[in-house]
Amino acid sequence: MLSPFVVLLAAVGIEVGATTALPRARGFHDLPWSVVVLGGYALSIWLLALVVRQMSVSVAYAVWSGLGTAAIAAIGALVLGERFDVVKLGALALIIVGVVVLNLHSAH
Repeated sequence: MLSPFVVLLAAVGIEVGATTALPRARGFHDLPWSVVVLGGYALSIWLLALVVRQMSVSVAYAVWSGLGTAAIAAIGALVLGERFDVVKLGALALIIVGVVVLNLHSAH
């Protein structure tokens, strides 16, 4: 079986992809894109559920949500034309530090 961390990274990637597609779903009025978004979220949650069988839920969810948030913020700025400033960068740094601290703390 794959490492739980590899499955978790796949869950993050799928969730980020679904979230990136969310604007194209136009409030769930565009059926094909809505299916992509909902299917991506469902698959991501299913993979997260598999991960928490082998990893503590607090660490798994922190990594899933933290990496997902950071990735979406970066995609928003780089691909979707959203504003990116020092405050947003600082907030993302705090999220990443929090995820790292949780991982280091759970290792002990």
